[in-house]
Amino acid sequence: MQQATLVNEYGQPIGARVADWQPRQPPQKIILAGRFCRLEPLALSHSPALFSAWHSIADERDWTYFSNRRPATAAACDALITANAAGADPLHYAVIDLATGEAAGSVALMRIDPANGVLEIGWVNWSPLMKRSPCGTEAISLLLSYIFDTLGYRRCEWKCHSLNLPSNQAARRLGFQYEGTFRQAVVSKGHNRDTCWYSIIDGEWPAVGRALRAWLDSDNFSAAGRQIRPLADFRSAKL
Repeated sequence: MQQATLVNEYGQPIGARVADWQPRQPPQKIILAGRFCRLEPLALSHSPALFSAWHSIADERDWTYFSNRRPATAAACDALITANAAGADPLHYAVIDLATGEAAGSVALMRIDPANGVLEIGWVNWSPLMKRSPCGTEAISLLLSYIFDTLGYRRCEWKCHSLNLPSNQAARRLGFQYEGTFRQAVVSKGHNRDTCWYSIIDGEWPAVGRALRAWLDSDNFSAAGRQIRPLADFRSAKL
């Protein structure tokens, strides 16, 4: 059933009323624990493991779409981690692989707007050690649950370079909806960047969350730790 359009006293159409809305709290530096990974507030103590993880591949292909480059030395990594750990927006987390107990990637909550209940998941920096493991999916699932279930935000955004195919595919796989492309949005490393925008809103989160939890359930993994059904199966099913 289509919702009736609200109008103001001048006969102009306006948006749906958000009843009893109150600004939300900003995200905090807390630990978010899962079955495969744990998110910890980024700290200098994570630097050695992250430096090793980011250098587990010989080249910098995983850094092409970031505005900065991979730290070339342990000292440069310490400086990067120290700077990132000091901020509240972006608020950076280290992703700890519970199988090894070591940091294998990092991610941030950013562009945090408590007054409107909006923020973005960004700086998704999975090392090769996290590629094709459930840690990446669970890390985003933990953040989304924190954003919607704990903090009560209305909207979570995901933005990426239009040419960054893995990031665009990840957004769609995780349940983010494509909203459009901002042309010539950024000059990054001397090159043009068109930015694709995606989002999940609070009304979509229950279905997205159910699919993520079903995919992450132990019944969906073989004894060797491989997925049995892809996340797309759960997103299309009535759970």
